[in-house]
Amino acid sequence: MITVQNVGLRYGDRKLFEDVNIKFTPGNCYGLIGANGAGKSTFLKILSGEIEAQTGDVHLGPGERLAVLKQNHFEYEDHEVMKVVIMGHERLYQVMQEKDAIYMKADFSDEDGMRAAELEGEFAELNGWEAESEAAILLKGLGIEEDLHTKRMAELTGGEKVKVLLAQALFGKPDVLLLDEPTNHLDIKAIQWLEEFLINFENTVIVVSHDRHFLNKVCTHIADLDFGKIKIYVGNYDFWYESSQLALKLGQESNKKKEEKIKELQAFIARFSANASKSKQATSRKKLLDKISLDDIQPSSRKYPYVNFTPEREIGNDLLRVEGISKTIDGEKILDNVSFIMNKGDKIALVGRNEIARTTLFKILAGEMEPDSGSYKWGITTSQAYFPNDNSEYFNGSESTLVDWLRQFSPNDQSESFLRGFLGRMLFSGEEVLKKPSVLSGGEKVRCMLSKMMLSGSNVLLLDEPTNHLDLESITALNNGLINFKGSMIFSSHDHQFVQTIANRIIEITPKGTVDKQVSYDEYLDNKELQTQVAEMYA
Repeated sequence: MITVQNVGLRYGDRKLFEDVNIKFTPGNCYGLIGANGAGKSTFLKILSGEIEAQTGDVHLGPGERLAVLKQNHFEYEDHEVMKVVIMGHERLYQVMQEKDAIYMKADFSDEDGMRAAELEGEFAELNGWEAESEAAILLKGLGIEEDLHTKRMAELTGGEKVKVLLAQALFGKPDVLLLDEPTNHLDIKAIQWLEEFLINFENTVIVVSHDRHFLNKVCTHIADLDFGKIKIYVGNYDFWYESSQLALKLGQESNKKKEEKIKELQAFIARFSANASKSKQATSRKKLLDKISLDDIQPSSRKYPYVNFTPEREIGNDLLRVEGISKTIDGEKILDNVSFIMNKGDKIALVGRNEIARTTLFKILAGEMEPDSGSYKWGITTSQAYFPNDNSEYFNGSESTLVDWLRQFSPNDQSESFLRGFLGRMLFSGEEVLKKPSVLSGGEKVRCMLSKMMLSGSNVLLLDEPTNHLDLESITALNNGLINFKGSMIFSSHDHQFVQTIANRIIEITPKGTVDKQVSYDEYLDNKELQTQVAEMYA
């Protein structure tokens, strides 16, 4: 258990939070959410002791151990992978080091023997005999195969280092586990393994993540950082989001409609509670939801962009034909004989382990790169809007205002008031529309690119990782906008819920061609026969 009492922190005149009083209790997983810049990562650093709060205290239970997911991927370059994982339990690793040093002494004294005996006793109490096998299980579950366990960290790829540091945080069953964006750079299998691990984890977990599917799977509670406070809500992210939106509508309704909205909110709570029964984590959440009252539900101050893609032209039946496209980059064959026909109504998710392969196909279809062989042809009724993985060229060296930047993409040379209103819907209000595009944050640039695409009125969208750099609010708004889009699209995203709720067709790009199925993402992943076929294409 970890207890927070009267904690507050300011940076200059800016208040991040104040008078935070919370108990994070064992057996629960808390998803810490808040708008970008609200102080989520800072709060985790206060809990871990990395940053000291200006007011208040943080207390761990007596004798309890706290573990943190490290963010410096180059911290252990000269250390062996297995040892880096065991370092997650600092005291156990110290005992192992001291014990080994004593046994290596050439002049082993009686005093050394007594100290070694003490250390052996503590080593056993700390489950030291199971340390290597536990570390190996964690590594293997996250996709780090046995031949890498004895290598130095410097020999691993960036993605593999991330997995080792995650295994380090999970090692030794810590009493409190702090995870800041643990799914970043993880493949789908590693994420699924981590979800199951946390669902069955019996101690306290506090996690920051932009992955809504992950938060929905693992969280029993949401810790909402809003109005400079942190309030705990029972349920996962979807429950928090839907109930907070209903509460907001309830507050906005006139008195005569309030009774109807109250009934709607009560029905929502009952329905969500009834559906929470698919796992151990969900079952415990159901018990808590059964006790919830209307007073426990509060509106959020979050602002959501308005994302709405409206095609100017009805799309025909002939959309896109791709025939035998292959491409080699720097001596490596990235695309091998990619062929498919895009149909009206298709919302195709491109998936696969090689991000470069997906981006290469997007660039070819957008006309930014030529294939080595093969061809593609767009239908005459189609108009395409493209969201690139790297949007930097659209903003480099631009000294205009956001209004002027957007005007250059407006097909009808819209008025300044129209463009200001359009930017306002994307959360650029007041003086913010006079910003220079070159100084925007990653998330602001993404919202500008989405504005550019919405202005185009295209009926086919090409979106290469549009959820990168976005906060939860913008991801949710984009997700809803693409669900409602009446045209067709090809897109990629690491966000599981984004893919699951939008795609009606999955195309996986492998080193030996493509796998193409007209199914949802979950159906695709749950089909064991299909996944065996996919694995063989990577072998």
